[in-house]
Amino acid sequence: MGKIEQRVSVSLKSRSYDIVIKPGLIDELGVRLQSLASTERVGIVTDRHVARHYLSAVVSQCKQAGLHPVSIVLPPGEKNKTLATVEKILDVLARERFERKSLLMALGGGVVGDMTGFAAAIYQRGIPFVQVPTTLVAQVDSSVGGKTGVDHRLGKNLIGAFHQPKAVWIDTKFLGTLPKREWIAGLAEVIKYGIIADKRFFVYLERTMPAILKLEPRAVMQIVKRSCEIKAQVVAADEQESDRRRILNYGHTIGHALEALGGYQSLIHGEAVGIGLVLEADLARHQGYCNSKTVDRIRSVVRAAGLSDRLTSPSLEKVWSAMQHDKKVSQGKVVGVWPNAIGRVRIVPIERGTFAEWFKTVSVGGSGRSRYTAKRGQ
Repeated sequence: MGKIEQRVSVSLKSRSYDIVIKPGLIDELGVRLQSLASTERVGIVTDRHVARHYLSAVVSQCKQAGLHPVSIVLPPGEKNKTLATVEKILDVLARERFERKSLLMALGGGVVGDMTGFAAAIYQRGIPFVQVPTTLVAQVDSSVGGKTGVDHRLGKNLIGAFHQPKAVWIDTKFLGTLPKREWIAGLAEVIKYGIIADKRFFVYLERTMPAILKLEPRAVMQIVKRSCEIKAQVVAADEQESDRRRILNYGHTIGHALEALGGYQSLIHGEAVGIGLVLEADLARHQGYCNSKTVDRIRSVVRAAGLSDRLTSPSLEKVWSAMQHDKKVSQGKVVGVWPNAIGRVRIVPIERGTFAEWFKTVSVGGSGRSRYTAKRGQ
């Protein structure tokens, strides 16, 4: 099949699957779907932005492979990640008489992937689906691991299910048509992996960020592959987030709160996580879990990626209240992930008093957006 591909296995016994990473993989989607599908009917779920770039080519490939593709084009953006949008997917599946063996393909970013996976999880109590992530956040994070779902007005991803894909197919060439703002935002998830699990990878990011920002192919392939390897290892050890998998939430406790406070419009996910990486490291320092040097290194690499490190809400009560709606809250306590050092973290609840003491020391400023504010697209 042409250019050399990289594979990362997600080992989950009967639910195991491969992540395939290959530039130009989009040209093989019809053949790959044919090898995986049990029926001719396949659903292609995407959004308007991605459809404009890629849908006609994918539909054509499916037809050439003898499949019967059904396109489901959704409105873009986190604000549309709702039960109402999932219902639109289910309406098409029912109208087109999809069966339990019919296959869905998520062609898009994390929002499309999460909603497609959730629809696949609940339609006829579960049908197979594959992930074809087109954004960096989706390629290195949300497409892997089987978390699916939608947002509630009180919090992000409060409604969902675990439903593993049959495969994850990553074409790094998708990133070339990604708006700069989306590309930069995705780097927050990449940086997260170095902090939580791999000191050497973090050092690589410190040294290579200029090449990464220029989308140099070898650097892009390296960060995508290593991020997927770390995610796969964590998921294999803890599929349903009962223990170790919670380390993947580093940066997300404050990050999700900031997303919610902005109505899922002022900050996109990676931008909010980037702020969360720095603030949660500083909060770890405040609690005595790590030293200032660790915080400074995290802040430096976040800034080098072009991401903001500034708190976007001046209100303690608003931020703390938004954190209370996080799905990781246990018995009313906010459970945080705190760096001990680069490559090591701990999972410990935090009290409101401790958070309030730290909050007084934090400066607030700016919109929190990265310096790249290009029009959002794919």
